[in-house]
Amino acid sequence: MDTNDTISTLNGLIEACRDGQTGFQEAMTNIKNSDLKSLFAEASTERAKFLGELQEEVRSLGGDPESTGSVAGAIHRTWIDVKGTFTGQDDASILNECERGEDSAVSTYRDALATELPANIRALVETQYIAVQAMHDRILGRRDRAAKA
Repeated sequence: MDTNDTISTLNGLIEACRDGQTGFQEAMTNIKNSDLKSLFAEASTERAKFLGELQEEVRSLGGDPESTGSVAGAIHRTWIDVKGTFTGQDDASILNECERGEDSAVSTYRDALATELPANIRALVETQYIAVQAMHDRILGRRDRAAKA
């Protein structure tokens, strides 16, 4: 993989992290449960950290880090806000949307890992992927418990 392809892959991950960071912040404003607020705060902070690490790698390769999130992410955040407004801030609905967003993040990381990356960048992306997958699973578990309640 050439440097431009690596930068493009990293910029896709930057978009996913920015989408997640902003999406979790939006979810925090719409959720009632204080434990979920804490979980979303943790997830947002984690994504901000990942975002910074990825931006640093892009700069080290001589590229310009992506500075916006994706269009799909913006639509998703709007959907979380709309669900919060029109469903009386139903925690189960918001968790469902967060889990959907996490599905997208996990997929983006899997796609990145399916490409050829320099060893140091692959190690970073693999470490982040494990954390993103773990957060996905935590949110999925909370969503499933909320659906049963």
